[in-house]
Amino acid sequence: MAVALVELTRAADTPLSRIAKEACVGQGTFYRHFPTREALVLEIYRHEMRQVADAAAELLALREPDRALREWMDRLALFAMTKAGLAEAIRQATCGPGAPEKPGHTPVTEAAELLLRAGVEAGTVRPEITVDDFFLAIAGLWQIDPEDWQPRATRLLDLVMDGLRTEPTAS
Repeated sequence: MAVALVELTRAADTPLSRIAKEACVGQGTFYRHFPTREALVLEIYRHEMRQVADAAAELLALREPDRALREWMDRLALFAMTKAGLAEAIRQATCGPGAPEKPGHTPVTEAAELLLRAGVEAGTVRPEITVDDFFLAIAGLWQIDPEDWQPRATRLLDLVMDGLRTEPTAS
């Protein structure tokens, strides 16, 4: 899937045979797991989303809630940039008659809720912040140019994090 992610990000119409070859996987094996381009694209999307969602609990086990939230936001930004690269492949996979629906974002929403709740309980995140507020505040991530995303995403997410805190940090 890592090879497919790279190849489909470069070009949404990359032949599946090329992806299988680059991944050193026989075409029969490849097609047993991913019988269609749509199946491959949607599995990559689900996998990337699960990675981001699962990171929330892992980070909470290792960091204070506000630090876990801020680090998770960086992982979410990376996911947003991955999704931007895959956008055309996802659009192709989910458009047209009989096409499967794009997977919902429930796992990521639940992860954000977990992190926000932990921050509220620790007294570091303002209690009136909802998960909807959070996603509206970071919506700019999906507008950043993937070519030069990291410095802009860091500034945006630092700004949002300061707005989430009960006491913003001094810069």
